Amino acid sequence: MSSSRPEHPHVVALAEVVGWLSRTHRVEVVGDLSDVEVTGVSLSSQRVCPGDLYAALPGARAHGIAFATAAVESGAVAVFTDAGGAAAADVGVPVVVVAQPREVLGRLAAFVYGEPAAALRMIGVTGTQGKTTTTRLAVDGLERSGVRAAVVGTVGTRIDGVDVQTDLTTPEAPDLHGLFALMRERGVEACAMEVSSHALVLGRVDGVVFDVAVFLNLGRDHLDFHADVEDYYAAKASLFTPDHARLALVNVDDEHGRRLAGEAGVPVRTMSSTGREADWRAVDVSLRADGSSFTVTGPGGLRLAAGCPVPGDFNVANTLAAVASCAEAGLDPATVADGIRAGAGVPGRFERVDEGQDFVVVVDYAHKPDAVRAAITTLRPLTEGRVIVVLGAGGDRDPGKRPIMAGIAARLADVLVVTDDNPRTEDPAAIRAAMLSGVEAGGAEVLEVGDRRAAIHEAVLRARPGDIVLVAGKGHETGQEIQHVVHPFDDRVVVREALAARR
Repeated sequence: MSSSRPEHPHVVALAEVVGWLSRTHRVEVVGDLSDVEVTGVSLSSQRVCPGDLYAALPGARAHGIAFATAAVESGAVAVFTDAGGAAAADVGVPVVVVAQPREVLGRLAAFVYGEPAAALRMIGVTGTQGKTTTTRLAVDGLERSGVRAAVVGTVGTRIDGVDVQTDLTTPEAPDLHGLFALMRERGVEACAMEVSSHALVLGRVDGVVFDVAVFLNLGRDHLDFHADVEDYYAAKASLFTPDHARLALVNVDDEHGRRLAGEAGVPVRTMSSTGREADWRAVDVSLRADGSSFTVTGPGGLRLAAGCPVPGDFNVANTLAAVASCAEAGLDPATVADGIRAGAGVPGRFERVDEGQDFVVVVDYAHKPDAVRAAITTLRPLTEGRVIVVLGAGGDRDPGKRPIMAGIAARLADVLVVTDDNPRTEDPAAIRAAMLSGVEAGGAEVLEVGDRRAAIHEAVLRARPGDIVLVAGKGHETGQEIQHVVHPFDDRVVVREALAARR
């Protein structure tokens, strides 16, 4: 893992920063601005680098100004805060004050880092499902075609083939613009990134204007954060405005996509993998156990051979989105499509674990109702045997989806093993009970095995020749969070343990 800051930072005078802020906001300054130079922005006192402007914002539990002294001791040269923070500040460096600092933080970070995103071909992908697969396929295709590329998302951040440590699907705005500055320094040409609804609501992508913003789909998710599905849709739709995008690429196979195509505030290109009329289409689709092949048709009579190394018709849609978004961003779609076909897939997304056994084991990130349905219906035609599913539900997240997910799995699978999946601060048994309440009689054989390792071993032990075992929920994750402690846990590693024990 490498640093998320450029080695040769952009330098800007603090007085210039204040002048830029003053164009649109009323700014107060406490202290002397002269001879102060800023090289970065940090929202965390623990990640401050020498030369940073420390953003001390009000939080749910504490005001960031409480940590300003520590930030200055780590090298912060100034503090950016609100009136409440300024009243409590006694830090010995200049304090820059605006009424609502979070509202301007993203654009401020972009200014301090010298607008690095403007130097990149920027592709932003949002949707309930498929963000990781689409962005990873796009960047894999770009890299294999010789384009220096970067990806930011759930599985992590990779810049020109090198992993960079980040904590969130979409990093906080100062960290994000620091990453873009690092990309620019390393000669990256294109960046594909996931854009979550949380990121849009919390302003994490403020200051970024994507060349292409992609909408994949919308289903039930994050209702612990959003008031309802309509609120969730509104958050996603906010990406498709001039503040954030130049062009929208919208999947019209999804009902919310069809709505968005008529409501987006920027020019729209449409896409479909199911035969609908659209600017970009996947046709002549052939699905296989190891992926798919199809033809992409696009504007101007474009036709090119394409394919995906990950099975499922929804991954045809993800691949189409990857190819089309690169093309709309000005990159060569044929070389991207060739690169995707030659790739190895995406970590934790329909990832097969093969130790020579006479049945198939797949690890997938499916942890939402629509994703669970899609995963099982993709696997069902690929076997004449049984489908065995291991499934849990996360704690401290939307409780309403728990019985829905288990009900779907029980109807579509032959054996369902209900287990734990990041119970966090909740009682794991209560989560499992909520899941089991959605299971109706007459469906799959249902077992409750709380310990996830034991549940995976049970599923593998029950498998017969020709069966498929789907271990759902964690995918690429390498930890199990229980009462604020993340214990090392990787479904793929545990599957291999179970296969070895079975032998």
